[in-house]
Amino acid sequence: MKSLLLGSALTLATAASAFAEPVSYTLDNTHTQIVFHYNHLGFSTGFGMFSGFDGTISFDAEDPANSSVEVAFPAASLLTGIDGRTAHFLTEDFFGAEANDTVSFVSTGIEVTGEDTGLITGDLTINGITNEVVLDAKLNQLGEHPMEGKQWAGFDATATVLRSDYDMGMFAPYVSDEVEVQISIEAMQAE
Repeated sequence: MKSLLLGSALTLATAASAFAEPVSYTLDNTHTQIVFHYNHLGFSTGFGMFSGFDGTISFDAEDPANSSVEVAFPAASLLTGIDGRTAHFLTEDFFGAEANDTVSFVSTGIEVTGEDTGLITGDLTINGITNEVVLDAKLNQLGEHPMEGKQWAGFDATATVLRSDYDMGMFAPYVSDEVEVQISIEAMQAE
């Protein structure tokens, strides 16, 4: 009887620790976007969007602070809707895409702020320069994808980035140094 109880306890302990492990998710690059906007001379708001993401999320539902995220995408995936503007943004005046084509974010810590919210601190690299940025993030949904039949996760996040921190401050302050960033991510459980 004692060995049966010990065996059951070990089985339960093993099962509990398996549930506590973070689960790895791969970004769904067809449903992941970054949109940014900035003030243009006080007259209008300019917008841009990035795509072509590659990355993983390690999500611990039991202890979200134990989660992490790594994301990268090509600067050349930029879309502004105006060919001349996009081409200029990719030059050394801004993103320096020829020399530094990859934009990346690697989390360094997560502070849980609510049931489905948190602050994700990490290293953002743009134009070959890395600075610490804090993403204000929200878990939208975690569950089975109705069409894919797999576990899926969806997150939104916002951040404010200073262009000048990445040697992209041309025309500031007339064109705002502050850029507001909105992120929406879907990710599928890795196999």
